[in-house]
Amino acid sequence: MTIRRVALRQTSLLCRHTINRTNPAIRQWPRFSSTSREGDEAGRRRGGLGRFLGGMLVALAAGGAVVLYPSFTKESPKPREAVIEYEKSRPLAESKEDNRDLISSQHLQVKKSWENPGVYAWGSNAGRVAAPDSTDPVVKTPRRIAYFDGQLLRDIKLDREFGAAVTEKGNLVQWGTAFSQANPMPAETLKGKDLVKIEISKDRIIALSKNGTVYSVPVAGADQTAGKKSHQSSWFSFWSSPETVNYRQLKPQNLAWGESVTDISSSLEHALLLTSKGRVFAAASSTSDFPSKGQMGIPGLTWATQPKGPYDEPHEILSLKGFNIAKVAAGDYHSLALDTDGRVFVFGDNTSGQLGFEVEPQFPFLDAPIPLPFNKIYSGSNQQPYVTSIAAGGTNSYFTVDAKRITGMREEADSVRDLGRVTADTWACGAGIWGGLGTGKWTHVSLGPSKIKSLSGLYEWDENTNSVIPIRLARLSAGSTHAAAVMDNVTFVDASDVSSHNDTNWGADIVFWGGNEYYQLGTGKRNNIPLPTYIDPLDGGEGDAEKGRRGEHHRFQITPRTTARLGEGGNGRKVSVEQRVECGRFVTAVYSGT
Repeated sequence: MTIRRVALRQTSLLCRHTINRTNPAIRQWPRFSSTSREGDEAGRRRGGLGRFLGGMLVALAAGGAVVLYPSFTKESPKPREAVIEYEKSRPLAESKEDNRDLISSQHLQVKKSWENPGVYAWGSNAGRVAAPDSTDPVVKTPRRIAYFDGQLLRDIKLDREFGAAVTEKGNLVQWGTAFSQANPMPAETLKGKDLVKIEISKDRIIALSKNGTVYSVPVAGADQTAGKKSHQSSWFSFWSSPETVNYRQLKPQNLAWGESVTDISSSLEHALLLTSKGRVFAAASSTSDFPSKGQMGIPGLTWATQPKGPYDEPHEILSLKGFNIAKVAAGDYHSLALDTDGRVFVFGDNTSGQLGFEVEPQFPFLDAPIPLPFNKIYSGSNQQPYVTSIAAGGTNSYFTVDAKRITGMREEADSVRDLGRVTADTWACGAGIWGGLGTGKWTHVSLGPSKIKSLSGLYEWDENTNSVIPIRLARLSAGSTHAAAVMDNVTFVDASDVSSHNDTNWGADIVFWGGNEYYQLGTGKRNNIPLPTYIDPLDGGEGDAEKGRRGEHHRFQITPRTTARLGEGGNGRKVSVEQRVECGRFVTAVYSGT
């Protein structure tokens, strides 16, 4: 028996050893199936916890099923039936002209600009300029200046503290608190000089007459009636019933026979005078400060080094002599000149990159003109640039360019399909912190000219020539922080009694961008806008509402030059007229120009 027990024990050990070697994991199995008391208690505890969690899951599942059951059994909602909304019915037209007003906001705008010419203004009213009869600090949307109702103007210029305009007869009108704190309403001052254009500085108005005479008139009415200033020989006076207005003349020296001043541009401290021979003269335009940032284009010229004579005596910019200058433009402290060959010359302050060059702290300004190389800007584009116009305002400069497609280095003329095609581009440089660059970027300082893509590379179909033509700018007006551009797109102003009742007039597109801290963009909002944008019609949509278009959104289009009859129903005199835009120092105006 003893021998048998030993043999069974050895056999059992041998079997266990063999099993464990075959599957080592089984070695752990007996531990989990312990039959000890501690194991039973642990098993019961684990079993109780499991049953509890299982019960909770079952309960949650049942509750979820009860909640979700209606959504599963309910029929899915049927898609909403589309409703076609047709154009709202218009009032019945009483005449052919009334029908045109009913179907076209643009036609109505053109018609109103002829029936009721005048001036709309908006922006800062701190100096009673945008609304002389109101004490509102700002004018948020276009508002008519009642004094000019029914009038055509030759020119208008606006500062935050004063305004100036030239009437159809060539007389000067002034208004604003800087003109008269006691009575800031518009009033004629300088008369009988046949003025055609004006520019403004800090405290004076530079006026050009039809015969080429340039006058410098004080802004303040009190200074106009005061006694003689310094340099008595250059002062003149005449009776302007009932006041006497004192003024100065800016006389360029050594003009050739038949040569006269044909254009002027002025800013805070300096003025540029362009002659019929393409020569440029620079003069101080303010009595408060002498130009000191190179904007006159005469190296070394300062208050201390100026020649003997009147402080505002014009000096020829000799660096431009020999170039046939066609246009000049003045920013706050910088200047631009454009010659007949499409070359641009720049000089003056460059602290914001307004000259088109990268800012160099050691050379904050240039006191002599240098060319701005647009050929380099277009390098590698297979386009030949020709600058067609310039504009300047505040710390910004603007250029329009006709870029003509030419053959590249490895191109054959026969293989270039668009050879000779012209692309019209618009460029800007200077400060962009208020959005004045129009590029969509808030750039503090420019490294060079940036293309305004919204105003570049545009084309349209011209039915008169049956061809695609580039859309250029007809006019660009630059204020101190904002700007406006009038597109030279195809317009139509020939609707008449003999044309179709659906034949409507339409004007040119106009866009605004830049600083809007005083609502000078005319959007009714105060945010600056870095991209060219449209505004609503000048009457705020009142005319559209009368014609059944209340709530509809239409854009302002400016009326191009044409010969039209003024007054209600076209029963007035027949004149050549157009609408123009003027961006000033935080103020904007649209006026009927002759």
